[in-house]
Order: sequence, then structure tokens, then C-alpha cells
Amino acid sequence: MSEAPEISPTELNARWPNWTEQQDIVLLDIREPEELKLAMLENAKHIPMAEIPTRVCELNQDQPLIVMCHSGARSRQVADFLASNGFAQVFNLAGGIDAWSREIDSDIPRY
Repeated sequence: MSEAPEISPTELNARWPNWTEQQDIVLLDIREPEELKLAMLENAKHIPMAEIPTRVCELNQDQPLIVMCHSGARSRQVADFLASNGFAQVFNLAGGIDAWSREIDSDIPRY
């Protein structure tokens, strides 16, 4: 199985400072709908982890893809799955939305 590299929220913002406005990068949030009610990033694409295998066709293999969850553990599994299935530019968001709240935007609730 291929292993996707990790990227921190700070590295993501340094590498793609306008990621929220760009069409060439996707932040894929794989958390459950209940988790989105607690904290979310507006411009993220949401596909729950369990639905990834059946909805993978919704993702573009040629775009950089950052996979996130709450802490980075579930997104690690999904990022590795995608890397093993032809996604060459897939990254795991280290620390997930919790790290995003600590490093980038403290207005994002932590849970």
C-alpha cells in the first residue's frame, strides 16, 4: 500500500496560501455529519470516510488533495487508500481540524 505524505495546516497555508479560492486544490473532509456540526471549514468537500470507496469517482486524480478528519488518524487511512488507487498528489492533514484550530484559526471550535 502506498503511503501519502503528511502536511501540517501551517505548511498547507504556506504552500497554497489562497487554497480557499483556488480550484486546483481540494480539502477533503472525511468526518461524519455530526462532527461537521461541531467544527468545519467552509470550502472543504465533505465525503464521510465510509463512503470514499463508492464516491472516489467524485475526486480528480490530477488535483492536489488534502484529506482531513478530527485528529489525522482516519484521514491517514483514507489518504493512503487514495495514494494506492492512483492519486499522486494526496496528502494527510497532520493533526486534522484540531491542529487547524490550534495553528491557523482559533475561531474553529475544538472538540
